[in-house]
Amino acid sequence: MNTTEHARPILEVRELRKYFPLSSGIFNKRAGTVHAVDDISFSVMAGETLGIVGESGCGKSTTARLLMRLIEPDAGRVLLEGKGIAEPVPNGMAIGDVRRQMQMVFQDSFASLNPRLTIEDSIAFGPVVHGLPRRQAKARARELLARVGLAPERYAARYPHELSGGQRQRINIARALALEPRVVILDEAVSALDKSVEAQVLNLLLDLKQEFGLTYLFISHDLNVVRYMSDRVMVMYLGKIAEIGPVEAIFGGTAHPYTKALLSAMPSMDPARRTQKPPLTGDPPSPINPLPGCRFRTRCLYAEDVCARLDPQLVIAGSSDHRVACEILRPASGHSLAAPAIAHAA
Repeated sequence: MNTTEHARPILEVRELRKYFPLSSGIFNKRAGTVHAVDDISFSVMAGETLGIVGESGCGKSTTARLLMRLIEPDAGRVLLEGKGIAEPVPNGMAIGDVRRQMQMVFQDSFASLNPRLTIEDSIAFGPVVHGLPRRQAKARARELLARVGLAPERYAARYPHELSGGQRQRINIARALALEPRVVILDEAVSALDKSVEAQVLNLLLDLKQEFGLTYLFISHDLNVVRYMSDRVMVMYLGKIAEIGPVEAIFGGTAHPYTKALLSAMPSMDPARRTQKPPLTGDPPSPINPLPGCRFRTRCLYAEDVCARLDPQLVIAGSSDHRVACEILRPASGHSLAAPAIAHAA
């Protein structure tokens, strides 16, 4: 997919953090802390699709829920069109306004729908709650049903259990669009669908993005799908950002050892490119009270002492919009593979 030039960020995330305390025993004694999302910062440009990838437990879905304020962050800020989410006006934005501007499509299409509501009522529910007259809300629901490829006269009066998984996910997409949002977060939205239906839904999402001027955050385990859908890609590992950059840079010139291992696990029909041995060994370390330094170092082929001492920060890798959190890429970091310090003229 071609990268588009975007003028300004519509969504900015600054040092976002979420820890979950663990308790044990009959007295609920504190047993540790899960570092689910740990001081991450990134921005999403208006009109682009940012793909988010990483192994299970890396913090992708938690990040999505923090952005939607389905769970409260411990620290950090989220700005939507320059206004802080859940912050006082005039510089902030109330949660009700956030819901109108940003919507989410979940993986489980059945659990996302109220089994007691018809499809028409499910789509119209949000607009009615936000003050739109019921007749107008139902008219909008029928328009959106037609736009996602489901004839209103056939599907409006049906219930979720009467639909297939692909049809239910189309309903969830229509429901997300009912409030006319600017940003849509898609959390594994096509992972439960078979491949033929998945392709139809992906193409529908691309068409809707163009038609409604949407911005997507696209979370998925399927790297081929992420490559097809995204303008930029963010790679997460144990609550941290390992690498972020244009899709061409991530898939064509990746710099972080973890991203390289992740991409080498992609299936290939070319016998010459098939992986003969596992790119990574062992499971990711526990996110409970993680050790200092680079969190990937216990599985990294290039780990050295400096990787245990320093928490790597995102540095430029090649171009200004391609950044990597690795001491190898930071000049004079002390890693044997790092470039020497750049001498500055007096």
